[in-house]
Amino acid sequence: MDRKTPNKSTTRLTRRGLIKATTLGGAGALFAPALVGRALAQDDFPSRTMQILIPTGEGGGVDRSARAFNAGWGEILGTGFEYGYFPGAAGQVGYETFIGRREPDAYNLLYGAIGPEMIMYATQNPSYTFPDDYVYFGGVNADDVVIWVAEDSPFQTLEDLIEEGQSRRVNFSGSRLPHPASIAVFLLAEETGADFNVIPYGGGNPARSAALTGEVDACCTHMGSSLSVADQVRFLTVFQDENRVPGLTNDALPVNEIMGTDFPELGGLRAFAIHTAAIEQYPDRVALLKETMLENFESGRYDADTLDQGLTPEFNVFVDQEACTRSAMEMVELANRFEHLLRDG
Repeated sequence: MDRKTPNKSTTRLTRRGLIKATTLGGAGALFAPALVGRALAQDDFPSRTMQILIPTGEGGGVDRSARAFNAGWGEILGTGFEYGYFPGAAGQVGYETFIGRREPDAYNLLYGAIGPEMIMYATQNPSYTFPDDYVYFGGVNADDVVIWVAEDSPFQTLEDLIEEGQSRRVNFSGSRLPHPASIAVFLLAEETGADFNVIPYGGGNPARSAALTGEVDACCTHMGSSLSVADQVRFLTVFQDENRVPGLTNDALPVNEIMGTDFPELGGLRAFAIHTAAIEQYPDRVALLKETMLENFESGRYDADTLDQGLTPEFNVFVDQEACTRSAMEMVELANRFEHLLRDG
């Protein structure tokens, strides 16, 4: 497949402040309402319900995140959202359905997690091509990779775990091998020469249980799901440039701050995707979606709706199309690099 190299400029907006956005692609500039405002939607788009395809199960974190964001977004757009769920093959079933069976008319969107699903794309050889067939045009929620140990673990720091791995094999539990958290462990092992091994447990709950009971030395996973056991664990590091919730994670430091490395940020950025053909054929519609998405993020309502869904508002971020593309391509590069270690079985 032809892997395009993304532009290095990025835009990430968080609850702590908005940074002036860069170009969002063919749909026009993010902060140019005079150029990309509602007046451009000359066909009264949207004139019917928006369709959201979710490549995971109903009721999970991705679903609840989508519903939290769409509660306010739908009011701004003046329409509702209907959801369809297509779990299977680490997301491939949903993406194949979206690209092959949904009309590229900007009414059909996909909402998924860039990190895990780009690993799927890189390792499972699906029938579609990124970004020729689809692009992520806006990220709204993050779930960062963390490494933690049980509270009674002998390992007090990440350095302790690495030192142990330089004398024996250290086992990590993970929900599955093809996952951004596995890549985090592989990067650490490559950098330090530690003998790190990721054991897939077929889901987040069994992976957490294995680390809590001492069946494995540590757990590599997403932060959001780990907060439910935060009082039983010691977080050793987060694979982001900052820890979004230090007070909930014993002030765990970013891995690059601990190690002096330059590892990429790893996680499961949740983002809306659209057919590339829709951007080409309906640029005004896509421009309206981007403008109103930012309006919803800035309104403050999203945080309240996130709490209503039982999620953590600190993970709400706004990431534009250009930065989403960069994140996706970085994950493809890492997945290709560690493909031999990411395959189950």
